Amino acid sequence: MQSIGANPTNQPQGNNPQFSEREQKMTIKPRISKVSKLDGIKSWSLQAMDTCPGAKDSITGKPVDACAMCYAYKVGNYNYPNVIEPRLQNQEAWKSPNFVGDMVSLIKNQPFFRWFDSGDMYHIGLARKILRIMELTPNTRHWMPTRMAKFAKFARVIDQMNALPNVVVRFSSDSVLGEYQPGVHGSTIIPTAEHATDDMSVCRAYENNGKCSGCRACWDKNTPIIAYVAHGAKAKKVIRLKLETA
Repeated sequence: MQSIGANPTNQPQGNNPQFSEREQKMTIKPRISKVSKLDGIKSWSLQAMDTCPGAKDSITGKPVDACAMCYAYKVGNYNYPNVIEPRLQNQEAWKSPNFVGDMVSLIKNQPFFRWFDSGDMYHIGLARKILRIMELTPNTRHWMPTRMAKFAKFARVIDQMNALPNVVVRFSSDSVLGEYQPGVHGSTIIPTAEHATDDMSVCRAYENNGKCSGCRACWDKNTPIIAYVAHGAKAKKVIRLKLETA
């Protein structure tokens, strides 16, 4: 996005010279998708990794363990153009002054909604707009997994989100071995269901072909920690390497 003053000739910018950059952004609409594994519950997403500052280790710059096995980064269906294109469109759509109103219209009649099947709220302006959408859709129960709580200015907005009765934001642990901080993290990854501890609620999607099958624990404020069982060859490789170096 161009900064103010970057157009000294004051000529309209963008693909259509008849419209200003602001006017063009107003025409970009958000795209929500129906997620089959969530029983058809709808989601708004961005491209994985490109919008995930919290996915990288603050020292090495490499993906943290949980994100090294990311199911949405250059894997399976997430490689298809028809999956990538809406996520790229959303990366521009949220900048529109109409974004909040557009999203409210799209989801106000949805009983459940998930933010970020892939990607994360990488910009504080996006975070504040999502908060406003949550406030304006009190009859919709929102669930958002995120790693942006690592950053203080995002943590403050996340606290405001979690204070709403219809919202659960789960700060994801970086671990793939079930490690997490009680009262801080809302989810973690475990190698197998047998690695779960008594305080964890194990996601049973691994028993149901990867589907929620009616479970709504992720949206439940009374479920403090969800443990997701790792699945797939990529996950098994990450866990094996982690155990070898532990």
